[in-house]
Amino acid sequence: MFATQRGYGEWKDWWEFPGGKMEPGETPDEALKREIREELSTEISVDEHLCTVEYDYPERHLTMHSYLCSLLTETMHLNEHEAARWLKKDQLDSVKWLPADEEVVKKIRENG
Repeated sequence: MFATQRGYGEWKDWWEFPGGKMEPGETPDEALKREIREELSTEISVDEHLCTVEYDYPERHLTMHSYLCSLLTETMHLNEHEAARWLKKDQLDSVKWLPADEEVVKKIRENG
């Protein structure tokens, strides 16, 4: 699994799966592809819906659609994050996940 470390804001230094907010008129797949281009300068295919997480942060409610994806290009560049790692399932506990992303980690573990 590919994880990125936030380099800004209240949750600086916490880890998350890359992605972002949907813009008006976008599907979740379109938004994810756009966000990955913006954040990592790479192209992906969206392969399979993993789960949808509903989480209440103190400042807002989050609905996060999470997908398993594949890289279509080999190069990536961190445009917004301070670090990134490829993590195997047995390494998922090696980083401090954002609370909503912890739900995605649980789902990954459940899927074997």
